[in-house]
Formats: sequence, structure tokens, C-alpha cells
Amino acid sequence: MGHVHIIRDFPSPLEGRPRTVRIYTPDAYDSAPAGHRFPVLYMHDGQNVFAHPESAVYETWCANLTLEHLVHEGSVEPWLIVAVDSTNNRLAEYSPWDEPRSHIRAQAEPYVRFLVDSLKPYVDSVYRTRQGPQWTGIMGSSLGGLMALYLGRRYPELFGRIGGLSPSVMWGWNRLFSEWTAHTRRWSRIYLDAGGAEIIDPVGYTMYYGDATRDFYHHLKRLGYADHELLFLLEPGGRHHELDWQRRLPFAMRWLLL
Repeated sequence: MGHVHIIRDFPSPLEGRPRTVRIYTPDAYDSAPAGHRFPVLYMHDGQNVFAHPESAVYETWCANLTLEHLVHEGSVEPWLIVAVDSTNNRLAEYSPWDEPRSHIRAQAEPYVRFLVDSLKPYVDSVYRTRQGPQWTGIMGSSLGGLMALYLGRRYPELFGRIGGLSPSVMWGWNRLFSEWTAHTRRWSRIYLDAGGAEIIDPVGYTMYYGDATRDFYHHLKRLGYADHELLFLLEPGGRHHELDWQRRLPFAMRWLLL
């Protein structure tokens, strides 16, 4: 079922502390010819991504098991998955903008620089990766979903496949809407989902994920994203929880990584 390699002290100079990085190589990586290269999916909240003894103690997305199953059934080709753990400063490090309603100051820039300037070059130099936006994805849930969308918009030349599961697009007074003002004119494939009545209030105001994500989908459609570039799933009864993202992940991967 492939291998999860854990690097517990990956330097992040601008953050002033190391990061834990989990890199999944599929079965095919070891058996493929030496010249064969693989696409790469980057994921946030790495401690919640894999079915692995050293993952979070609660439910995870089981992304490695899902991907191997999809490869076996012929739905997608093998991908590397690079998952970065969040820290106890998660809300700030996943905030591209201030969220005044929750008194959270944006601290995402050092994390962004870590991904773009340190981690991705390392992965591309050590592993046999297929580069370019068509072969590089980024995915996350909640604020991790916001960060996936933010990175995809800011670096469309790097990340072409963008997955936002229950993304916090309402963060910073809907700032993502005003930041994403045009089609990037790059190769794009964007997946969005949420629960139809998914509501949480973790930081002092109510966040309506179903309504906000649907609104952002229509926002991107108005900017010219076509049906082959953009998909939105609204799941009745979906909650803001790892088990819900685990359940929707096979559908998301089938479309996003095709």
C-alpha cells in the first residue's frame, strides 16, 4: 500500500521552527522504470491526511488508502502526496488575511514561503516528480481549503489542481472573493464541496460553509471558469469533520486528479 515517509525536522527558516512533513509514495513509485515521473498532490493538516500509526489519534482522511484504491480500479494514475502538519498556531498560519471578527492576525506568508521556496524544490529534487500546474495539486479542508485556493490563485504556474473541501472562503470578510478577480488563464481544475447545512462557530462568529462555498463557486463561474475546470458538490447532511472529508475524498480525487 505504498509508503509514508515522515520528516520531523524539515527547516522552515522564516517561521523560525522546523515542520513535520509526511511524503507518501505509491506502490508504483518503486516498481516503475527509473525515468518515470509522478504528479504530486500537496495537502495541509498533514497529521490528519494518512491512515498511518503515527497520524493523528482521531479520524483521518485515509488519503493513501483512497488513492491506492482509485489507482487499482483505474480511475486515476499514481500520485505522490506531500502532507505538511499544521501547528498549534494553525488559525494564524492558515490566515492569508486578518480575521478581525476573531481577533486573528494573518501569519500565512512564512508558511507560503516554506511551501513554495523550500518544500516544493526539495520534493522536486529528491523525488521523480512531473512538474507544471497540470501535474501539481494542492488540497485542504476548512482553513486548509482556503489556503489551497489562495495558493492556487497566487501561484497558478505552480498549482493547477486545487481542492477545497469545506473551504473557509468567508474568512476575512470574504476577502478571497475580492482577491480572485479574474481567470488565471492557466491550466486549472478546481474542486469545491461543503455540507448543505454545514455551520460552525469556532472563533466567535457563525460560519455558513454550504452557502459561502456555493457563492464562491458561482463567483468563479462568473469569472469564466468552465465546467471542465470547476466542480462543486453540496452534500446534504455533511458536517465539518474529518470523517465527512474522508467520505467525500474518493469523489474529489476521481475528478480532481483525473
